[in-house]
Amino acid sequence: MSATPAPAGPPAEGAEEKIALDVKQQIRRVVQGDLASVRVVFGLALIWIIFQVQEPRFLSDQNLTNLMLQITAIGLISVGIVYVLLLGEIDLSVGAVSGLCAAIMTVLNVKHGWSPYLAIAAGIAAGAFIGCVQGFLFSRFEVPSFVVTLAGLLAWQGALLQVLGQTGTININDPKIVGLANTFYSDTVGWIMAAVVIVAYGLIAGLGFRRRVTAGLADNNPVPVIVRFVVVAVVTIVAVYVFNGSRGVPLAVLIFVAFVVGMEFVVKRTGFGRHVFAVGGNDEAARRAGIRVNGVRVAVFTIAGAMAAIGGIMAASRLLAVNQGSGGNELLLLAIAGPVIAGTSLFGGRGSVWTALLGAMVIGSISNGMDLLSLSSAIKYMVTGGVLLLAVLVDAIAKQQRQTRGRA
Repeated sequence: MSATPAPAGPPAEGAEEKIALDVKQQIRRVVQGDLASVRVVFGLALIWIIFQVQEPRFLSDQNLTNLMLQITAIGLISVGIVYVLLLGEIDLSVGAVSGLCAAIMTVLNVKHGWSPYLAIAAGIAAGAFIGCVQGFLFSRFEVPSFVVTLAGLLAWQGALLQVLGQTGTININDPKIVGLANTFYSDTVGWIMAAVVIVAYGLIAGLGFRRRVTAGLADNNPVPVIVRFVVVAVVTIVAVYVFNGSRGVPLAVLIFVAFVVGMEFVVKRTGFGRHVFAVGGNDEAARRAGIRVNGVRVAVFTIAGAMAAIGGIMAASRLLAVNQGSGGNELLLLAIAGPVIAGTSLFGGRGSVWTALLGAMVIGSISNGMDLLSLSSAIKYMVTGGVLLLAVLVDAIAKQQRQTRGRA
């Protein structure tokens, strides 16, 4: 007697239910902020489509290259801001610090004959020192970071005027400093860089996956790793193709991406990074766990000051000068708005350094697109403010949902 085959209906229905449940879980993760980058990428794609329909030049190689150059300085400052936001704090002085440190570099190089390398190092050291002082005042005397850095905003603007003196504007002529934002690599070099990045990422991802499987920290399904590799490869190839269609791969963008990758590694793969998340999530629990909370805070504000200096130096290199308005205007607001829009929480303990890049691209795309459409500054400010408010509301709603889920 042959065995009666089991009916095929129930297993299929069970598989369909599992797939539907997985889809719902992923959607819920996007809404609650666990996959905020996915939400931002879709938003960025929508922004690009809207502006491309209105202005066909928007997605041209030339304009996309200009867009990346425009966001580099703001993005570098945002890298430091991400660390501060992970603590649940704020730094309102980064704009003024960026202008002051760029002025220090320029004065030392132009007026005092310092070598470009020493002048750049002095500017970055000044930013790190300022951040360290502000972090010490905030942590040691428990003065709210908002107040300390607001005072710094005013003080460093005055220091900028003092450093510039009666000159007002100082032009930069040193080729090493100017080259930071105005160096472009040939097509061949660009493709070689792309190949190195893709191969290196593939090796790192593959070895990391194998190590996690051996340690029992992951299953044997390689699909997620392969998907991430394909995404990185496609993005790298498209980026190099676009840059080569214009002037070549810009050194400034390479510097920006290198800082994003390096600082992301620090915050996600080192003990210091875990301490930053712990302090931002619950400083009292972190203190009881033996973490030096004040030391972490001082270190984070030092990093923010140094990154502000680097961003200011990059901005001065691109503009070929520093003046009394360096680090002013909307620079501070955009540097803070970018990471928040891209998913770094204002409430601390949640975020990624990649949001500095994604957020800068969102903010930069909106500004660049409205410039191409010749919209007024009033419209630009209102639209940017509306996008920031929407991002904060989404963050607040996501936090409420996570709290509800935690109590359930």
